[in-house]
Amino acid sequence: MRRTLVLLIVGLTERLLGPHTPYLAAFAKRGGLRRLETVVPAVTCTVQSTLLTGLPPSGHGAVANGWYFRDLAEVWLWRQSNRLIAGEKIWEAGKKRDSTFTAANMFWWYNMYSTVDISATPRPMYPADGRKIPDHYAEPPELRDELNRLLGQFPLFTFWGPMTSIESSRWIARATAHVRKTRNPTLTLCYLPHLDYCLQKYGPDPDHPRVAADLREIDEVAAELIEAAERQGDRVIIVSEYGIVPVRDAVHINRALRKAGLIRVRVEMGRELLDAGASKAFAVADHQIAHVYLQHGADPTEVRQILESLDGVAAVHGEEGKRALGLDHPRSGELVALSAPDRWFSYYWWLDDDRAPDFARTVDIHRKPGYDPMELFIDPAIRLPKLKIARRLIGRKLGFRNLLDVIPLEPTSLVKGSHGLLTDGVDSPLVISNTPELLPEGPVAATAFKSLVLDHVFSE
Repeated sequence: MRRTLVLLIVGLTERLLGPHTPYLAAFAKRGGLRRLETVVPAVTCTVQSTLLTGLPPSGHGAVANGWYFRDLAEVWLWRQSNRLIAGEKIWEAGKKRDSTFTAANMFWWYNMYSTVDISATPRPMYPADGRKIPDHYAEPPELRDELNRLLGQFPLFTFWGPMTSIESSRWIARATAHVRKTRNPTLTLCYLPHLDYCLQKYGPDPDHPRVAADLREIDEVAAELIEAAERQGDRVIIVSEYGIVPVRDAVHINRALRKAGLIRVRVEMGRELLDAGASKAFAVADHQIAHVYLQHGADPTEVRQILESLDGVAAVHGEEGKRALGLDHPRSGELVALSAPDRWFSYYWWLDDDRAPDFARTVDIHRKPGYDPMELFIDPAIRLPKLKIARRLIGRKLGFRNLLDVIPLEPTSLVKGSHGLLTDGVDSPLVISNTPELLPEGPVAATAFKSLVLDHVFSE
């Protein structure tokens, strides 16, 4: 077996390889580069599950970053249990071929309670006093304390939200290097999310000063891992999940369904909450895809007509369309809407921002029944935002309950990049290997990536 390192560099495309990524560009030139034929939706949980199982969403069940749990009548995003994902995982296939095969999964999603030998994933602590304390979950359990001693607390608030920075990806890279040095896994999977943030905030323009800076940062972090691996004669694969494309504004799909009388809200303390279980139709919005769930005798034809009439909706699929997309799974909505390439779907259902739920203006990925890229921004209407945040944090340390309500609701045109649809050309995701003879002649199908990685491990 040959030790193999797989780096998932989110959002990396040929468009972004260039003067701001000198190491990665040189790595691609001396190795082999192929485009990745990804799946719909091209979002984190779906694509990663396909890469690790070789199955389309209809097979593994991750139909988006979250879905409507019909038996609970609740929407849940960003769950972490690997038991939600069907199919043989890549490390299970490797172990079948050689019982001495071991694997480390560093921060790829659905990374709790899997059969992998070594793992780490974000997992904040939520004490009863309302605090959110950065932390991570690791297997074996002692690895958590070991990494904390070596690297300090996992920098959760730079992993997602308006304070994102290279620090979270650098922490993950250093944790990965430590695991490879101390545990010597046959296969190491490492997730580096850094580019996801700036590309959604500013768009995929490599000449934008902030994008260029982030490209240089991830280039340096990746270089350290790759150089260390190659010094030991290891094989290295770089993969990206999706390409991020420019967008100009959101499509408020749930507001349209509400105006049609299909969404029911529950009012708590003057705020409107989506009452999913009582609604006839509602959408779980996730970047450029929306799963639309129909209940209580909702007319599919009526709902479809409402959706197709919306500016920014490119297609609405029923059962036949879902089969063609590989989304014919019970977790999918009865209808699946795809946005126009230059638009994305918001989860908003309220018609008056003063009636929005209190969590809408906070970073709260688990309570929001849909993905919210606005969490990457601080409300431009707030004067002295750093002072406001400092006051709230001091109040929390003193034992006061308060909200970090600094996330804007409008304008949704702040978001300049999104993903979820298939992309082509220089905006396609990619696969790069330092063993080009193991790459196919043409593009790599996402469903074939599992086999490709195993070839790197088991081929001489």
